[in-house]
Amino acid sequence: MYKNFSFTVLKCAGLKRVGVIRTPHGEIQTPAFIFCGTKASVKGISPDQLRAVGTQIVLSNTYHLSVFPGSDYIRERGGLHKFMGWNGPLLTDSGGFQIFSLGHGSVADEIKGKRNATSTLEKITEDGAYFRSYWDGKIQLLTPERSIQLQRAFGVDFVVSFDECTPFHGDKAYTEHAMERSHRWETRSLEEFKREDDDSQALYGIVQGGVYPDLRHRSAQFVNENDFFATAIGGTLGSSKAQMYEVVDMALDTLRKDRPIHLLGIGCIGDIFAGVEKGIDTFDCVHPTRIARHGGALVKPNARDSYEREHINLKRSQYADDDRPIEEDCDCPCCRQFSRAYLHYLLKANELLALSAITLHNIRFMNRLMEDVRLGIMEGNWQQVKDKWM
Repeated sequence: MYKNFSFTVLKCAGLKRVGVIRTPHGEIQTPAFIFCGTKASVKGISPDQLRAVGTQIVLSNTYHLSVFPGSDYIRERGGLHKFMGWNGPLLTDSGGFQIFSLGHGSVADEIKGKRNATSTLEKITEDGAYFRSYWDGKIQLLTPERSIQLQRAFGVDFVVSFDECTPFHGDKAYTEHAMERSHRWETRSLEEFKREDDDSQALYGIVQGGVYPDLRHRSAQFVNENDFFATAIGGTLGSSKAQMYEVVDMALDTLRKDRPIHLLGIGCIGDIFAGVEKGIDTFDCVHPTRIARHGGALVKPNARDSYEREHINLKRSQYADDDRPIEEDCDCPCCRQFSRAYLHYLLKANELLALSAITLHNIRFMNRLMEDVRLGIMEGNWQQVKDKWM
């Protein structure tokens, strides 16, 4: 299996490591950040712009694309790469996260202790998860087999096994029950994947187990023992940042280190450094692009309004007369062309250019961060890199 894929570790420094993942659509230098193009588009940014600012890989959402426009439609258009005009590596999540987000809220909501009051999750059975479609209101069933079939039709490089992401407020008995069901679903995902494997895709297994060390170890061992190309750490990650890092440690203690390790849905600057120090290779998160659409521009510590946040809010009046770029040393098109004052004006005038320009800056910011992270490991100046960005 996976003869057109490989993962090579180039250098280790403690648990930190630099590597390269090779795929049919190009190489990914790790540690890497994966940007979220949920509905086959990183909002407001073209594929050419993504490439120009150093983006290596994009993630799209199986559930949303299956609801609309549908897998058959995308297959008829030549697959997701051709459909969206992106010729680099692509990853789709399994749709399993929607069991969590549609039933309980986002990871951010979970950490903040919020609950989803408008759940569209109908029920979970051994077969799979029943959803009420946000598109037409019809009940749909997503099973492990269907999830793999959808991702196969999309033609992406990386496919993710179907699982159930349990909420933080679930007790250990329910978390264990859900984890064991996820293992059965992952086994079914793997069997379906192998049934029509043509060496064009690689499959991720997912570690579950909530905040319980023994369950995390069991789940990691399950993934280790099965024929997955890579591992993703998923599920509830605790009620705070500190607990999240503890949960990641629980999984990493047992995981095989000869496979790429991905941390699902996490990607603030502090999380990147903490994760890399623990041995994480790739991250994905909507945070950089989502805050951009609300005027949030990522900046290094010396330019921040508050050390509690990793970005500045360009809607604030203090930027109305600020003629500097977002960051003086940033080489992105936004910083080369526009001032904070102009971006502030665009935001106040509800001009779409502001959203795309700030989004492009945030994407380049994260790519520059990851470039420095890799360099810091390779050249042995990790602490200097960390001090620069943290």
